[in-house]
Amino acid sequence: MNEFGLIARYFDWPAPAGWLGVGDDAALVPLTADRELAVSVDMMIEGRHFFADADPGCLARKALAVNLSDMAAMGAEPKWFTLSLALPEIDVDWLGSFSLGLREMADEYGVVLVGGDTTRGPLAISIQIAGEVPAGQALLRSGGKPGDDVWVSGPLGAAAAAVMHRLGRVELPPKLRGQCEIRLDLPVPRVQLGVRLRGLASAALDISDGLVADLGHICERSGCGAEIMLPEVPYPRELDCLPETLLEEAILAGGDDYELCFTAPAASRSRIEALGLDLGMALARIGSLTEGDGVRVCREDGLRLELARAGFDHFS
Repeated sequence: MNEFGLIARYFDWPAPAGWLGVGDDAALVPLTADRELAVSVDMMIEGRHFFADADPGCLARKALAVNLSDMAAMGAEPKWFTLSLALPEIDVDWLGSFSLGLREMADEYGVVLVGGDTTRGPLAISIQIAGEVPAGQALLRSGGKPGDDVWVSGPLGAAAAAVMHRLGRVELPPKLRGQCEIRLDLPVPRVQLGVRLRGLASAALDISDGLVADLGHICERSGCGAEIMLPEVPYPRELDCLPETLLEEAILAGGDDYELCFTAPAASRSRIEALGLDLGMALARIGSLTEGDGVRVCREDGLRLELARAGFDHFS
């Protein structure tokens, strides 16, 4: 099988009526009036973003999920994506599982594969995704103001705990390990939440590199600081088996959660709480934006927590 046979067999999926998808030099996608195009791209490299023995079906779902999460963070409705894939060799079993996982995820979220590229090389997956958002309504990182509440959309730390286990830093009980690996391998993009936060949230992003590091991006872009109350940060209580320093690292700096972190005026609290109930999602208010800069984390006793690192850095 050559490159073009690979594409035809595994990724030449039908496009919706009026679209031109896989097969030409470029895709043609109709746009809707009075809406803006949201575009993002993420790359995943073996040994850096995923372990060599990762299940290809799960890997495909995660590769698309992290891009869907970017759309969620912008309040955008995802529409289409392209896939660039570097493979050390053509492995039909691996490709069959990868293609199936990718298509299942695409169908679940209503997004269309419209093109991409394949080449030979170390295993790498790059997806570019595009979506639509009503003009002027996208959720940005720059809209936060001192006094705004800081919220997160779900429990943090389980994915980081799975990585710690794989690296030999902790030993998780088998049942907990399985739960944590699901969070690592199959993150759930909060697309509906992002869409419903338009007009409610003042700023938003997804938590990929760690809560403190990612909230720091909102602070930087919004020109303010933030204070997090550690007891209010949600995490699976089964992680209490971790040493305290590693537990704090997992929930505050571990990353790979792909939950949304967003800010909103205090006057929006009741509406956000009602939204959480409507979506069946435990939205947690964990702190507030402040004057100044940087992110401060306070323990239950009011003392400031100093972290050895704020989050994941690709070049550290």
